[in-house]
Amino acid sequence: MKILAFAASNSRRSINRQLVACATGMLAEQVGEDAEVEIIDLNDYEMPIYSIDRENEAGVPSEAHRFLNQVREADRILIAFAEHNGSYTSAYKNLYDWASRINRRVYQNKPMLLLATSPGPGGASSVLKTASEALPHFGADVRGTFSLGSFHEHFDEEFGRLSNPTHTEQLRDLIGRLLLAEPASN
Repeated sequence: MKILAFAASNSRRSINRQLVACATGMLAEQVGEDAEVEIIDLNDYEMPIYSIDRENEAGVPSEAHRFLNQVREADRILIAFAEHNGSYTSAYKNLYDWASRINRRVYQNKPMLLLATSPGPGGASSVLKTASEALPHFGADVRGTFSLGSFHEHFDEEFGRLSNPTHTEQLRDLIGRLLLAEPASN
């Protein structure tokens, strides 16, 4: 099983990257040796800000094509959304905008788990709600969402794991549901 995961952030110190790494580790434990996990970094997909003029003049950048190929090859996808002013980060939105010009169904009916965390108690719930409502219109088969508020109080950064047993069990249950999901047909 090939698992594609990423934090929807370009921060080098992203707490959402830590959360998605934790979740993919839990998923790989459940799958066992058959798990092939790839955690990508949005910094490797930096492109000019999308505009129709840029697209008409130069076409779609190769980074957007590469991202869509990675989605196509994945069996399951995990995304941890950072929240900027209640919405997606500009790095994620730009990649998403470019990729959708190639294939409107960016996520190609892949079973997905959407995560979010923040330093505050809200757990980036605004962006998580937006993503869980919008992404199905773009080919996401959202099988669950997980929001972790007060990241620094509920995550053991030294060991890269959730520190609250209730949160751990909630995430483990969501991962189990994700693994049981049959991919929707394209």
